[in-house]
Amino acid sequence: MAERKPLIGIPADRRFLGPHPFHCVGEKYIRAVAEAADAVPVLVPSLGDETDLDAVLAGVDGILLTGSPSNVEPQRYAGPQSDPGTMHDPHRDATTLPMIPRVIESGMPLFAICRGFQEMNVAFGGTLWQKVQEVPGMLDHREDKAEPLEVQYAPAHEVELVRGGRLHRIAGADRVMVNSLHAQGVQRLGDGLEVEARSPDGLVEGFSVSSAPGFALAVQWHPEWQVMKNPFSRALFAAFGQAARGHAKGRRS
Repeated sequence: MAERKPLIGIPADRRFLGPHPFHCVGEKYIRAVAEAADAVPVLVPSLGDETDLDAVLAGVDGILLTGSPSNVEPQRYAGPQSDPGTMHDPHRDATTLPMIPRVIESGMPLFAICRGFQEMNVAFGGTLWQKVQEVPGMLDHREDKAEPLEVQYAPAHEVELVRGGRLHRIAGADRVMVNSLHAQGVQRLGDGLEVEARSPDGLVEGFSVSSAPGFALAVQWHPEWQVMKNPFSRALFAAFGQAARGHAKGRRS
């Protein structure tokens, strides 16, 4: 009998399509879980306080926090008010921020990308720059939305990986090229988080949870983009999938 693939929960964005709210997850994340992590993606609606976290976490073997056009609401980290027109998703915030510490404490693998990276920092008490490009000495980390997707998601800058860290071990290199499609970024790193990668301007681009009993890793860039064509991205998702398989086996034993 074939081994059961692990189930990876992916909290959704809540967006209005026309007059109705929908719960959405980008296909690139779904495919990255299915193909590179060799797992079964399970979409989790962002119902905020109505989410039964016990039931959700009992039914999956790992959690992927995705990127999104929306920003974490600034009141979540005592930040200044956002500019008018900034997209927020309070239902997702209310779902993922309480979920993150529960996942970590349980030892369940967690992989966070872009908005998920920022959510994870906030969940651990960290703060965010809302516009990194306006911070003196920082690079402009945004993509040019007028360009084709292949250009927007093309490698944009190097990140330096902390020697001996999880990212360094997975990459087998001191530096890797990554894409860059964000305006928000880590201002103050949350308590108990360890830097795994920095961009040339010093911005934190990757971190792990020092006390986590299992896989708990977050990156600012987008490894899900054409994941099967990028050896490092593929290795990241493969490591996440392997951790989820190990967690699932531990539950069944």
